Amino acid sequence: DPYLYKEGRDGFIRRCVSEEEARRIMWHCHSSDYGGHHNGNISKRNEMPQHGILEIEPFDCWGIDFMGPFPSSDNKTYILVCVDYVTKWVEAQACSANDAQTVINFLKKNIFARFGVPRILISYGGTHFLNKYLEKSLLNYGVKHKVSTPYHPQTCGHVEVSNRQLKQILEKTVAASRKDWAKKLDDALWAYRTAYKTHLGATPYQLVYGKTCHLPIELEYKALWATRYLNFDEQTAGQERLDKLNELEELRLRAYDNAAIYKEKTWRFHDKNLKRKEFEPGQQALVYNSRFKFTAGKLRFKWTGPFLIKKVSPYGAVELFDPQTSTEFKVNGHRVKIYEGGTMPTQKEVLFCIDE
Repeated sequence: DPYLYKEGRDGFIRRCVSEEEARRIMWHCHSSDYGGHHNGNISKRNEMPQHGILEIEPFDCWGIDFMGPFPSSDNKTYILVCVDYVTKWVEAQACSANDAQTVINFLKKNIFARFGVPRILISYGGTHFLNKYLEKSLLNYGVKHKVSTPYHPQTCGHVEVSNRQLKQILEKTVAASRKDWAKKLDDALWAYRTAYKTHLGATPYQLVYGKTCHLPIELEYKALWATRYLNFDEQTAGQERLDKLNELEELRLRAYDNAAIYKEKTWRFHDKNLKRKEFEPGQQALVYNSRFKFTAGKLRFKWTGPFLIKKVSPYGAVELFDPQTSTEFKVNGHRVKIYEGGTMPTQKEVLFCIDE
């Protein structure tokens, strides 16, 4: 008998195989169409480790996104939202269309003219953000435009959270017909800006203006500021204003420290149960088609590929090359898994076990 057999610790006798035979056996058991590792969907454990964005200078980094479409209100169907990554200050505007010109006008009027020109603008890859008109305008102002990878909303997490909270406020304030939300938007922004943010230890209004916002309820129930007389002494008022400016700088530094601690806790909680995923250039990979998550239909395979990994960024994005179309594209590592098929033939082999 030309084969070598060995008895394992479990008492079973198994044949020793060559490296080539081992590779073919592993492929049949794991990677073939009839192998046991089907892995049809992706889960939380497949996500990439979080890498948060921590900015220390207010109004240097903004995230932007469209909400809607909503029921028509004063001929408006969309809300354009922009949030500062440091103070969490939100600017929003009701719009009748979600196009490039609306975005450009909004940025010039509500962001550049009021808060100065930012260094970075983060958005999704929709056509209203990825177009030559917006890119030319941002280039003229010297703003760097960063685009998130498709089907990965965590990149624009600040905007997503702001969108959700604004929706929750509007849900409680609009009429039953939901056609007056455009008139309620300013009140919703006021409520959001004056709400206490746990991860900051302050309100967005405090971080921008260095003082708490005077609310009507405080005047009604006689808060301290409502009972004090105005100080007309120039020297005393000047010193008090100087102290307020110093407190503002301390408040922003304290908010930065609180945000850093909060994000570190979030990262640890998010990453503790993740599968370790490592990609290297030159490997073959499959991509999960997120469009099939809810509309795939029965018996439709949700993974496409294989593609060739060209570049791996340190923040979870993977650049892939499609050999069929000779194009390159980026996806988040959450939707990528290594393809172990190698150069195996495409013909399917069926092994039959016959009892002698």
